[in-house]
Amino acid sequence: QVQLVESGGDSVQAGGSLRLSCAASGYTVSSLCMGWFRQAPGKEREWVTSISTSGSITSTGSIKGRFTVSRDNTENTLYLQMNNLQPEDTGMYTCAATLNARVCSRTDYARRSANWSYWGQGTQVTVSS
Repeated sequence: QVQLVESGGDSVQAGGSLRLSCAASGYTVSSLCMGWFRQAPGKEREWVTSISTSGSITSTGSIKGRFTVSRDNTENTLYLQMNNLQPEDTGMYTCAATLNARVCSRTDYARRSANWSYWGQGTQVTVSS
């Protein structure tokens, strides 16, 4: 069983930065396909980025060049560094994991929430203009 606990959400001004953390237990982050999703008010949850067991990263277009996913095997934690935040980045950010490596191998697999087995409780990010 994998347990995920996020932290780091906050309220910031547009142009600001935040780093979200997702502490994992039960499995090492390096053995998991892991990702970040977000859900804006009134909208469906959307996939943001994912990192495979080999370290390969895929991301949705709207965050490229601004957000970076990484992991610390010593801390067993997944991170999401978010720079140049914009109001449209506002939402509940949730990390997810799966033991199925195929989910991280293709963007269309990663986008589907149903393909992810484990979820954290989420951390709120609010960006004001």
